[in-house]
Amino acid sequence: MPDLEKEQSLLRIGYRQITGVDEVGRGPLAGPVLAGAVILDPDTDPSDPWLRLLDDSKKLTHLQRMRANELILTKSLSTSLGKCEPSEIDSLGISKASRVAMTRAIKGLSITPDYLLIDYVELVEANIPYTAIPKGDGKCYSISAASIVAKVARDRIMLEANDTFPGYHFDQHKGYGTARHMEMLNLLGPSPIHRRSFAPVRRSLDSVRID
Repeated sequence: MPDLEKEQSLLRIGYRQITGVDEVGRGPLAGPVLAGAVILDPDTDPSDPWLRLLDDSKKLTHLQRMRANELILTKSLSTSLGKCEPSEIDSLGISKASRVAMTRAIKGLSITPDYLLIDYVELVEANIPYTAIPKGDGKCYSISAASIVAKVARDRIMLEANDTFPGYHFDQHKGYGTARHMEMLNLLGPSPIHRRSFAPVRRSLDSVRID
């Protein structure tokens, strides 16, 4: 389970605007990569019951994420989202696009961070002191919060995409390469939000051209 130990150690040496940063959507074949940035209140009590609702967003159910997201938005000092569209992912590559999304999320905060806690990624380009923590979304409440707000927002985007591009069942798999998604991708070809630089999408495009 996550805790506030890292945040508290930074508070003790003078940092105040400690910001958790995480991204979601590196693996899907369609849709954007989305990053969240969250500044928890530095006076948050580590024993506050609402914190126990936070964890790696992948470990939470949809309803748990929705409830946690509501509390994060209410209780945090500032939250922000950063996005990289599929066309940018194709141009930059997914690793660079993920860092760009993170940088955009950080710049969108209403408060300037003085320290970043990031899930795994080295983000030198942010020009802010940081620590990259492997599997940080399951260890650090600030990063957990960032992963949740990003996941909830991205899921909403993919639900909207399901209405815009019917047939791919984006509401079910959120763009990940499930068997159903691959079946429809190979049948229909890529939609405008598919990542053409990803191999399964390239193959489907070639298949449609051949047919």
